[in-house]
Amino acid sequence: MSNAPVPAPAVPGTVLLVGVVGSTAYGFAHAGSDVDRLGLYAAPTEELHGLHRPAESYVTTGPDVTLHEAAKWCRLALSCNPTASELVWLPDDLYEIRTPLGAELVEIRSSFLSEPGVRKAYLGYAEQQFRKLLTRDTTDPATRRRAAKHARHLVRLVEQAVRLHETGQNQVRLADPGHVRDLGERIADRPAVAESLLADAADRLARPGVLPAAPDPRPAESWLRRVRAAHYAPPPAPGAPAQSTGGALRPTG
Repeated sequence: MSNAPVPAPAVPGTVLLVGVVGSTAYGFAHAGSDVDRLGLYAAPTEELHGLHRPAESYVTTGPDVTLHEAAKWCRLALSCNPTASELVWLPDDLYEIRTPLGAELVEIRSSFLSEPGVRKAYLGYAEQQFRKLLTRDTTDPATRRRAAKHARHLVRLVEQAVRLHETGQNQVRLADPGHVRDLGERIADRPAVAESLLADAADRLARPGVLPAAPDPRPAESWLRRVRAAHYAPPPAPGAPAQSTGGALRPTG
C-alpha cells in the first residue's frame, strides 16, 4: 500500500481510499491489460452547504481511474452495486491509498449488504452481460474478444453473488480465474450455455442465506458524519482573504 497521490484528475476534495480493481483484481489480467483504479474522496464539507452541490464522480482514462464522492459511494454500496462495493473487499495488496477513514469503511463493509440487494444488483448485472452477448456478432475477432469479456464477467458476477448470499463474504480475487476464463470462452461461442448458469444462481439466491433482509445504514451514516467533520474548514472571518479548497487529491485522515 502506497500513500502516493492517485494518478487522477485534480478534484476539490481529499482521497480516502483507492485500490486496483477490474481484471487485475479478479485474476484475469494478462500482458497489455489496462489497470483500473476505483476510489472515493471527501468533498470539502463547506462546499455541500451552498446552492450548487459539487460533482459526485470524476472519471479519467489513461490511466483509468474512477473516484466517487463519499456519500455517493455509500449510496451505491447500500444498493449492493457490484462495481462500487468491491472497493472495500479487495485483498490488502491491491490498496494503493488507505487512510484511517478509508480503513474504517473497510471495517464496516458487511453493513452495506442485504439479501435482496445482492440478488437484484448482481443478477441484474449478470443478465445485462448476457443480453450484450446475444447482440454480438462473434465472427469478427474484436467483437469476439468483447463477447468473451462479457461472458467472463457474467460468470464472475454469478459466483460472487452466490458466495455473498451463502457466506456473507465477497471474494474479489477469484479462487480459479482459469475456470472462469475457460467457461467465458464457451459462453462467448454459445450464449445459451449461460442460461443454466443464471437459472441455477437464481435458484440458490432464492433459498435462505446469511444476509439480512435490508442493509444497516447506521454505520455508514456515522462514518460519513466523521468524514464531514474531518473535512470542514470554517469560513474566514469577514474581511479575511478567502482560501481555495480545490487542488489535487491528497490522502488525509
